[in-house]
Amino acid sequence: MKFLIPLSLIAALVLPAGASAETEPQTDAPVPETLGFVEWVVMNDTGLRLKARLDTGAKTSSLHAVNVEEFEKDDQKWVRFQIPLADHKDHPAEGDIDHEEVILELERPVERTVLIKRKGAPSQRRYVVMMDFCIAGSSHTTQFSLTDRGNFSYPVLLGRRFMSDDNILIDSADSFIASKECEYMSLEELVEQHQAKIIKADETT
Repeated sequence: MKFLIPLSLIAALVLPAGASAETEPQTDAPVPETLGFVEWVVMNDTGLRLKARLDTGAKTSSLHAVNVEEFEKDDQKWVRFQIPLADHKDHPAEGDIDHEEVILELERPVERTVLIKRKGAPSQRRYVVMMDFCIAGSSHTTQFSLTDRGNFSYPVLLGRRFMSDDNILIDSADSFIASKECEYMSLEELVEQHQAKIIKADETT
């Protein structure tokens, strides 16, 4: 009597264990980019350069903004907010314009709102918007909650959502280690080119 043995069984008997695995193509995972716990970022639509703290303790990134107001546009919720350059005096200037005189005003559609519980203070509802920015020579897009960070050292905080989405590792012992820079505008160029609405500080009083 003859027995028919499937070829797949013969291969399993003849080939050593692991041989089939060796024939599978190897895929290399992308190497994460390492950045310091503080880096410069440039907001793409304004050319405004800001210091950012990269914080693994926060999930959502946040941006210093004041006078945040909701309005409706094209049947969508939008927010209008201001970034006073008086709070960002390390932004490069080349002329006689004083940082105190300039406020950027921007508008963005609302992605969502978040309720922030604060110890010893009432809960705070914040608007979250999508913003494009540049860090270490590369452009990124992530969610930013809008909040008054005037009492903090860094006007921008980049959280875990950005790090995981863009494959970023943080060196918590060093800062400003990005190998590439982003293009930004001087204070005078910001005012001249009106990349965002420019308001004189005395117009808000």
